[in-house]
Amino acid sequence: MLMQRSSDQYTFCARVPKGISTEMVTVYVKRGCRLAIVADAWHLEHDAHFSWEIAFTPKDVNLGGVHVVLDASGNLTLTVPRRGYASESCALPMFL
Repeated sequence: MLMQRSSDQYTFCARVPKGISTEMVTVYVKRGCRLAIVADAWHLEHDAHFSWEIAFTPKDVNLGGVHVVLDASGNLTLTVPRRGYASESCALPMFL
């Protein structure tokens, strides 16, 4: 997974096989301001499971604003908005 950082967001990009569709991708927040991403194609025998875990500095991101896109070519893109360092804590959404 590749990462790009700007002053207002982090962007993470990964390539997954074309057989993986949006309903096979799960993104969730874990304790400690960590983001977990799992792409699992249960019907494929090879290249069927991908997972990543990304840890952030708690005052750096707003995990409630995560945006995930999987295009038809198999490009998985996540954007995570940054917040100012004056923020008090990491936001943990109930659902993404």
